[in-house]
Amino acid sequence: MDVIGAGYGRTGTLSMQAALKRLGFDPCHHMAEVITNPLQMPLWQEELASDTLDVRRLFEGYRATVDFPGCVFWRELMEAWPEAKVVLTVRDPHRWYASARQTIFAKHMPHPQDVDPGTAAFIRFMSEELHPRILDVGGDRLLSEMDEDDAVKAFNRHIAEVKATVPAERLLVFQVSEGWGPLCDFLQVPVPEEEFPRVNESGGFAELAKQLLARRQRALVAARSAPGGDTDG
Repeated sequence: MDVIGAGYGRTGTLSMQAALKRLGFDPCHHMAEVITNPLQMPLWQEELASDTLDVRRLFEGYRATVDFPGCVFWRELMEAWPEAKVVLTVRDPHRWYASARQTIFAKHMPHPQDVDPGTAAFIRFMSEELHPRILDVGGDRLLSEMDEDDAVKAFNRHIAEVKATVPAERLLVFQVSEGWGPLCDFLQVPVPEEEFPRVNESGGFAELAKQLLARRQRALVAARSAPGGDTDG
């Protein structure tokens, strides 16, 4: 592991995944990997149900991680890979909450039936298949169940804790709107000629959710049809 993404989902993490992969830090873990990789879901379910979580087992083979669930376990990742650098993606906390509320936290909206069918299918999957600790940031409530004030406080507290814990030379606090410069300088890699990727804006989340679930279904079918394939999920 070379790069640990400590920023919450909906802070540009899918763009960060694309950027890190373009810079050579591939494969890069993301919640999308848990959804679409048939081997990931049972592994996470097993580890999250145990008393101690083995991040080396969960992230074996990955050169980087961003988004949930990795950002929840940034301390464990730092301990497991003490040479890895940490990138903390941030954005305005209230805009972050508004984005999360319409997408990954949508099942707790006052009128969840009002969301589009693609997001609704994704919400059902998140509710029925994913272990709740995947979005657990500590305390007695899940982040997705908090109201705006408490969620923003948790968001800001997380940022403060990362800043206070990670040595300055090992940490980059980053907004994806800053582009390649600060990221490439921090990781000591050349700046690509193409523009910094912009992926998964809130308006396109429904289509992304539909694509992720379709990819998951295709991967499960392929795994089950392979010799000895009996993947659950």
